[in-house]
Amino acid sequence: MKISLALLILLLAAAWTGSQGMSFRSSTAKCCSKEMFYHRKIPEHLILGYLETPSTCTHRAVFVKLLKGMVCVDPQKKWFREYLRRQKEPNSTST
Repeated sequence: MKISLALLILLLAAAWTGSQGMSFRSSTAKCCSKEMFYHRKIPEHLILGYLETPSTCTHRAVFVKLLKGMVCVDPQKKWFREYLRRQKEPNSTST
C-alpha cells in the first residue's frame, strides 16, 4: 500500500514538473511588437546570429543577435534577405 502511494505521488510530481516545463518554454518564446523593429541596415560583420520568432507571433520577425543584445528585424527587408543568401552560399575559394 505504501509503495503504491509513493509511486502515485512520484508519478503526479513528474507530470506536474513536465507541465511546468512546457509552460516555462512557451512563456520564454518572445515576439516583436511593431515598436521593437530596427529599421536600419545592420552591417554583416556585426551580426552574431539570428533566430526566427515563433509562428504564433502577430508580427513576422527575426531576432538578430549583436554584441550588445538582440534586435527585431523584418525578414522581408532586402538587406536581410541578401544576408541570408550569402550565409547559405558555400565558401568559394576561387582564384
